[in-house]
Amino acid sequence: MPEPLLPEGPAPAGGGEGPGRSTLLRSAGFRSASSPRAPGRSALLAAGAFLVALLAALALAAPWVAGADPAEQLDPVAGRYLPPGSRRVPVAFADGRTLLAERAVRRGDRLVVERLGRVEAYPVESLAEGPEAAPAEPRRFPLGTDRFSRDVWARLVWGGRVSLAVGVLAALLALTLGILVGAAAAAGGRWLDGLLMRLVDAVLAVPRLFLLVALVALFRPGAAAIVLVLGGTGWMSVSRLVRAEILGVQGRDYVLAARAAGQHPLRILARHLLPNALTPVLVSVGLLVGNVILVESALSFLGLGLPPPMPSWGDMISSGTDRLTAAWWVATFPGIAIVVTVVAFNLLADGLRDALDPRG
Repeated sequence: MPEPLLPEGPAPAGGGEGPGRSTLLRSAGFRSASSPRAPGRSALLAAGAFLVALLAALALAAPWVAGADPAEQLDPVAGRYLPPGSRRVPVAFADGRTLLAERAVRRGDRLVVERLGRVEAYPVESLAEGPEAAPAEPRRFPLGTDRFSRDVWARLVWGGRVSLAVGVLAALLALTLGILVGAAAAAGGRWLDGLLMRLVDAVLAVPRLFLLVALVALFRPGAAAIVLVLGGTGWMSVSRLVRAEILGVQGRDYVLAARAAGQHPLRILARHLLPNALTPVLVSVGLLVGNVILVESALSFLGLGLPPPMPSWGDMISSGTDRLTAAWWVATFPGIAIVVTVVAFNLLADGLRDALDPRG
């Protein structure tokens, strides 16, 4: 009579498996269908999904959430480097000027304005809204202003829209190129595999940041070209991962059965190899998005990113580095935004990896 695969331990009084069998099952990596996953894993996935959804919602609602034009310069003299929480009264004149005043009161045919510690009076006929206009409501700057009197909150929200769009589009481009090259290398035979992998090694031998700086400095591209450059230089690791996963599932029984049934190699690749090899690849997209956002911010910090006046977190940090002590908010808030965004995508990637792990 054959021996059992797992030794039976002494049965407890109430019946059931003994401690020896359950211990061996747990050590072998088996998990009961009724046992829940570790709470930390679901917490990681929930936290990452919530942060990514919040960032995406802010980016999509930027025209309504920002409350101002990110490139608007109201008063470069009195409005520069206002601290967070400041309130100023915008006074618009018919000649196109706009002054930011601490207080504005109408007295007869004059508008008395307190600005930069001085009190000045302007005739109401010079106002943009005409002599019957009342002083405007005070405007709030929740995150302060920069050296050009631009609203940091508005630039932060619009910059998040730009950074997320560039990161997601470049990551999708890199994912597409990586899947195509990796699948062709794994399923195209030894000669094509060697040729494509040597191409990947050659591209990886060139420092990515140096290549990006050279391309951007030579061509000075816009937003679309930045996406192409970042996506075109980030597919190599994806191609290696796709190739390794496809090679790992080529010897499975269902793949051998499909080949024995005479199915076309492309059909086998599309129906059996790629769907069973893309789980870790899709998980890596979150890490790739965070990496692209970091690279784009680094290029903008060096002045080689998106052209002005398009807001960018890296450019905001660069514009505030010379006033870190006097105007810390200009560089601090976009830096925090970059950290939160990258951590959010990393948490989402880790949570998806644990949720899709068949071993639990």
